[in-house]
Amino acid sequence: MRIFRRCAALAAALTLLVAPVAAASTGPAVSYRSYTVQTAHGPAVVHLVTVDLRRADLGLLHPQDIAERATVSAMTTAQHAVAGVNGDFFNISDAHPGITPTGSSVGPEIADGHDLKFAVPDGQRFGPGMPPGASTKIVFGMGEDRRARVSSLELTGAIRSAKGVFDVEGLNQYALPVDGIGVYTHDWGEVSRARAACGTDTDREAACTTATEEVVVRDGVVTTESGTPGAGEIPPGTVVLVGREKGAGELKALDPGDHVSVGSRLREAKVPPFEFAVGGFPILAGGQPLSGLDATTVAPRTAAGASADGRTAYLLTVDGRTTASTGMSVAEVAAQLRSLGAASGVNLDGGGSSALAFADPGQMPTVRNSPSDGIERAVANGVGAFSR
Repeated sequence: MRIFRRCAALAAALTLLVAPVAAASTGPAVSYRSYTVQTAHGPAVVHLVTVDLRRADLGLLHPQDIAERATVSAMTTAQHAVAGVNGDFFNISDAHPGITPTGSSVGPEIADGHDLKFAVPDGQRFGPGMPPGASTKIVFGMGEDRRARVSSLELTGAIRSAKGVFDVEGLNQYALPVDGIGVYTHDWGEVSRARAACGTDTDREAACTTATEEVVVRDGVVTTESGTPGAGEIPPGTVVLVGREKGAGELKALDPGDHVSVGSRLREAKVPPFEFAVGGFPILAGGQPLSGLDATTVAPRTAAGASADGRTAYLLTVDGRTTASTGMSVAEVAAQLRSLGAASGVNLDGGGSSALAFADPGQMPTVRNSPSDGIERAVANGVGAFSR
């Protein structure tokens, strides 16, 4: 109901995959290959999808709801993509009693130009340590100009009523900043919003606060309020406001019948706006690996990169935890992206989440790497390559 599908049928997309659209273009717009490299830790099998963005597009692979998971191959098939890799780290586990993991991603999501969610505080993220200066707001994506890039997003927004104007500090995310107010929409799904008030900006496992308030706004009018976050599907035309600590105190000023306007938007300094974006932490900038990257821990990895002109995207996974492929460190993945021609890139979720699916002409997408769990893991989102 909220999967942003491409209009073309899969068969037509696969036909376009091998049909050049300009005399200067040769080969497929989306190609796949695998190869083995020797590292200091042993052999590593790399699976690579290269995307010519003059003839193909990138898009967000995602389940029906933000607070839901699906396998890469299922999302690639459902959204008629030619290829796909897993995306951002996500809320896979939780240390809080009575709180069920939401399955939603750490960072922002934009699909078909539509803002789906924002980033949790840095201290609430899952995944390995980030390099100095990185944050959960970093994304890899494609702009409306069909060029891939790595950038950072900010959330701006406000809740306006006769009772006051309150800042919006969250959008469909599993954890809100301390003292913040978050907006939850139809895109979130049916999962409980209680996790939003757990942990702090620096400690994911800190206790859940009891200072909470939830306000339901339908067609611009407050309909209900509650002292605890709820669950269940949010109908179209309705938004749910969740506040914690100071934010909860601000929302308590609103009463049923009050007229309220709620607005939010993901912004960045660069233009044009993102058509698609997914969270990940940076590992390559200006054609050079960033300092402070882990060079010792080897594991299955997934990463995405862009050429200097943004016209070529690189999506790769590295097999790991087997005798045939030891995996790579984050630093080695950055060097691998650079060797392929990427000038910028991000590290995505790895380990058992790493998966790459690709469709040969006339065929359905199949998994090409070797998931370390033995089977594909359901994940929060992914990066898809779509032939025009």
